[in-house]
Amino acid sequence: MTAARTLRLGAAALLVALLGLLPGGPAYAEDGGIAHVESTGDGIRILVDVPAGARVDLSGATATLDGEKLDATATSTTSGSAVKRTTVLLIDTSNSMRKQGRFAAAQRAATTYLDAVPDDVEVGIVTFDSAVEVALEPTTDRSAARTVIDGLSLRRNTLLYDGILAATDLAGDSGQRSLLLLSDGADAGSSASLEDATAAIEDAGTRVHIVGLDLDEDQLAPLRTIAAAGKGDVITSSGSALAAAFAEQAEALADQVLVTAPLPSGFSATVATVQVTLPTSDGEPVVARALAPVEAASTPGAAVPLPTIADEGAGWTAPDWLLWVGIGVFAVGLVAVAVLLVPARPAPMSIADRVTAYSTRVTGLEERQQKPQAEPVLDQARAAAAEILERNSALNERMTRRLAAAGSEFKPSEWLLLHIGSVLAGGVVGLLLGKGSIVLGLLFMLLGLVAPPVYLRLMAGRRRRAFDAALPEVLQLLSGALSAGLSLAQAVDTVVREGPEPIASEFKRVLVEARIGVSIEDAFEGVAARFQSKDFGWAVMAIRIQRQVGGNLAELLTTVAATMRERQFLRRHVRALSAEGRLSAIILCALPVLFLAFLFLTNRQFLDPLIHDPRGWILSGFGIVWMVIGSFWMSRMVKVDM
Repeated sequence: MTAARTLRLGAAALLVALLGLLPGGPAYAEDGGIAHVESTGDGIRILVDVPAGARVDLSGATATLDGEKLDATATSTTSGSAVKRTTVLLIDTSNSMRKQGRFAAAQRAATTYLDAVPDDVEVGIVTFDSAVEVALEPTTDRSAARTVIDGLSLRRNTLLYDGILAATDLAGDSGQRSLLLLSDGADAGSSASLEDATAAIEDAGTRVHIVGLDLDEDQLAPLRTIAAAGKGDVITSSGSALAAAFAEQAEALADQVLVTAPLPSGFSATVATVQVTLPTSDGEPVVARALAPVEAASTPGAAVPLPTIADEGAGWTAPDWLLWVGIGVFAVGLVAVAVLLVPARPAPMSIADRVTAYSTRVTGLEERQQKPQAEPVLDQARAAAAEILERNSALNERMTRRLAAAGSEFKPSEWLLLHIGSVLAGGVVGLLLGKGSIVLGLLFMLLGLVAPPVYLRLMAGRRRRAFDAALPEVLQLLSGALSAGLSLAQAVDTVVREGPEPIASEFKRVLVEARIGVSIEDAFEGVAARFQSKDFGWAVMAIRIQRQVGGNLAELLTTVAATMRERQFLRRHVRALSAEGRLSAIILCALPVLFLAFLFLTNRQFLDPLIHDPRGWILSGFGIVWMVIGSFWMSRMVKVDM
């Protein structure tokens, strides 16, 4: 190990120790343990020790790095791991091992360990007695390891601390390193001290597990110090139970879980707080948390397999036939656009168009139709859309009514073109964002289909509320004008000049319709119908009755305005009293949808049973039905009709 490498590891270990002393940053684990953390530059690998007997659900694994959630994927290491794993068997071959058949038991235990340890783990062997000998370099050749174990012999002395230094160096400086030490006595004759051994273990970041054979308490004390430095444990055993202790250590490596994830943007720390949560079948998750050094990748050039949408089980996979459906829908849209671009002669202006143009002060419309068109393709498409609407009078009437209610200056033909364009544009945006995903393209096409009507409904609602809010003042203005001796038409003209929007523009349309022969009462009825205003409908009814039977119209309008003010006051009072209920209804209805979106973005695998299991479909269906019923009843409870 180079001096620079030793210095870096020493600094990292010192930082880990210092951070472990800070409040709120302890280096500990709950249930499980963080065995190793390494980075490849753009990804991270985390080896997690799973408690014996725990049955974890790898598909539900989650991980955080310094509190930031990772897009983690967990795999079992039973059949191998992408992380290099090295274990060095450090075996006491002193003469004291002859007693009570300890040496034969140690050989059997080592052989049991070789049989149980995963195939990808490289195993090295170091012996210590009067000398320290590297009997086997780390290798996955189990037959070579067994040959070395069978050929071991015993000598005097116990160079325990020197053996630890040699084994730590043999384990290397990359990947997960661990020592499995077997000893039946204290150190005797080592040139190194206990402090040297613990410092070497801490600098290398090597895990140490110790099996003590028939040792008393004063002999166990230095072994516990060494195990604590290596974040391991000390197992006291006898010759008969030695094989079981070694098998348990091998099974711990086989039970490890490898968690991989992309690194957060800009992450470059050498020490980080890592936490991994693994759900279990009994409902109590295995949680492993530690403040650990982040080492360089143990296999240079090997990239961490980043999870893809398919690997994550991101959800439903589109069947092949859906691709052809999407292509067909897109082709129909292109044909519709081509039909709309067919040249057509301009349609003559209707009476309604002339009234709308006049009431909104649109001047020179006829001249613009006669002079050369700057955008002939768009005008031809508009004319073709107008012909389509003429052939479908119901659609034309419905679109005209909605555009008028929203106060939009678009004609029905123009709005139809805009609607088709939004559907096609939504499909293109979805395909681009989804990198060719037909499902996302169809979803955005659906959004493009729904968005324009929703926009019109919102604008119409806003305009209707502004109309109702200004109506009492406008009626009062009409009453004042009539009291001053003006006729009803002149009073309406006063509102056009001095009244607020949108009533001023609507009353101007009333005047225009009256000038072309429509009675003023019928024109007012049209305003009430466009705004769906019951209050103004009653005012028009009062005007119509007064015009038929006579009476003081100014006084009547004043009374109607006062009544409307009282109704508005009571309506606002009721809304204030029901605000809590309405807010509760909104939160209760939005919470499942928002939580579903949150899980879809952060832990899609958690939603898999609802998507792939028929029982999940049934539960989802029941949930949706009851949500609809609950939303309906809550809306009825907080709505007060006046």
